[in-house]
Amino acid sequence: MNRKLTVLSLAAGIAMAISATSAFAAKYDAGASDTEVKVGNIVPYSGPASAYGNIGKAISAYFKGVNANGGINGRQINVISLDDGYSPPKTVEQARKLVEQERVLFLAATLGTPTNSAIHAYMNKKKVPHLFVNTGAHKWGDPTGNPWTMGLQPDYQVEGKIYAEHIMKTNPNAKIAILYQNDDYGKDYVKGMEDGLGDKIGMIVAKASYETTDPTVSNQMATLKGSGADTFFNVTTPKWAAQAIKGAAELGWKPTHYLNSVSSSVGSVMVPAGAENGIGIISSNYFKDPADPAWANDAGFIAYKAWMEKNMPGENIAEGFFTSGYIHAAAIEKTIEQAGDNLTRANIMKQAASLDFANGMLLPGVRFKTTATDFFPIENKQLMRWDGKSWALFGDVLGPK
Repeated sequence: MNRKLTVLSLAAGIAMAISATSAFAAKYDAGASDTEVKVGNIVPYSGPASAYGNIGKAISAYFKGVNANGGINGRQINVISLDDGYSPPKTVEQARKLVEQERVLFLAATLGTPTNSAIHAYMNKKKVPHLFVNTGAHKWGDPTGNPWTMGLQPDYQVEGKIYAEHIMKTNPNAKIAILYQNDDYGKDYVKGMEDGLGDKIGMIVAKASYETTDPTVSNQMATLKGSGADTFFNVTTPKWAAQAIKGAAELGWKPTHYLNSVSSSVGSVMVPAGAENGIGIISSNYFKDPADPAWANDAGFIAYKAWMEKNMPGENIAEGFFTSGYIHAAAIEKTIEQAGDNLTRANIMKQAASLDFANGMLLPGVRFKTTATDFFPIENKQLMRWDGKSWALFGDVLGPK
């Protein structure tokens, strides 16, 4: 009898131990396991916006380094980065491949406003996190209407307002001409400028748009110069940004020139445009320009330089799109790290909506911060001016403190 009781007690103890272990077992959705986390990424490695492909290269290199150091919480991070050529139909195809065939846990740092717009509803319907989209369109910050999509960089409309405020402060009688990409990305910036001008919207004397299929913007630039504008707001992606800067110089047009931050890359825009042609251009940023010698002794930049040398040897450290990829990757890493062993899509989204950390390549005073009602991790910017070699920051860091 006693032997039977002992056996029963032992069996009960084992059952309780198994139950306790189960209670603390890791939780997984598709794309996660004891050994791996699969993350999807879509960027244009080809096509008219291929300069942005450097962002995807940096993200892949970042996690190659993370994996070499043991991964995150003991798991390797498998980044599957696909090319969409900046074509929305191709973006849809690649997103479906990542979600339905590759079965990634989530998508991150997918690039472009028109391209992300094409998969916005799909990602939310599938309830797959669509994180840190690499575009500042206003609609990415809608946790009520689209709770599975989150932005990263500052809102384009806010950036447009910043430029408008600077124009009114420095040239209250300005005549403004605007070149913009004819899609949600371009229109967001224009709306920000118009909202910022308020009852001074009449300062805008000319607008010209272009399509991403247009080979050049030379006709648009000639039209804008002919408007008599003395201030130019350049809302373009890299290929056309370089054309517009060079085109203004060729036309002998020397307006006060504002360039949207998404095309402020030294290697992909300013140098191809002719570095001297851009002298005096004003833009803005939330991260340290790796080409600016002012950061040479900065601890964050020194760490970034060491990272570049180890993980992207031979690449141009002055290329700002590598920095952008590095910063996006840091947000992805932190989200996975915070998720611990609860690697469900719902928890990934929850952790992405509870970030609060700094990164060495963010400007002083800027940090990643999100809440359940704030889906824009970065909301601060600082104005900067091109001096022919690098961007020189000026003024205060703008935005929420």
